[in-house]
Amino acid sequence: MSNVHREVLPNPEALAERLADFVVAGLAEAQSRHGDASLVLAGGTTPRAAYMLLAKAPRRNAIDWTRMTLLFGDERCVPPTDAESNYRMAREALLAHVPLPASAILRMRGEAPPLVAAAEYAARIRERFGGSPRFDLVLLGMGPDGHTASLFPGSDPFIDDDALVRAVYAESKQQWRLTMTPSAINGARSIAIALSGSEKAAAYSAVARGEGGASLYPIEAIAPTDGQVTWLVERSVVG
Repeated sequence: MSNVHREVLPNPEALAERLADFVVAGLAEAQSRHGDASLVLAGGTTPRAAYMLLAKAPRRNAIDWTRMTLLFGDERCVPPTDAESNYRMAREALLAHVPLPASAILRMRGEAPPLVAAAEYAARIRERFGGSPRFDLVLLGMGPDGHTASLFPGSDPFIDDDALVRAVYAESKQQWRLTMTPSAINGARSIAIALSGSEKAAAYSAVARGEGGASLYPIEAIAPTDGQVTWLVERSVVG
């Protein structure tokens, strides 16, 4: 069963600091255990602030960037130069500032046809991690509607779960997205869910009480059978 831990941080700045330190510690532990580490990045404002901290000393120097693989949990179906691209955000905030080999970055090709891009990314995961990947650390957020990665309310998040990566059309965003499926995420040894903003309070409260179910609040699909989930929550989210 998953082990769930919750921390409340006083403000967005403290949340970003805690998330950055969580990443440093998680990667170091993984590299100590089996020589390398895998990190799945999230999009969003809070992760971006943490990535910017990771790109600077002393945290930058605390990570062995030559012994890791970096992936993306989801992506908008846009070119990597587009302002909405999660890859572009990560590159500008972090990747351009650290000695991470290009071969270690597994980018979702948002510019490709969605179904093609999803199948391609799933194949790359299977090639490197096998059919049941066990990533060391997955970073997630949650929207005010309870979505996580690009798993949105209104449909079963477990559709084609074994595919590892799906193309989904987000009606609320009027946009195609690529997303890892719950099975890909839930295989992780550690999952950090970072939340900031009072607009997420209602969904967080419902999810903490186990209400609604995963079709209403897709974040509830995140429940690894053998891993730890750490909620890092800014105070305005909990009231």
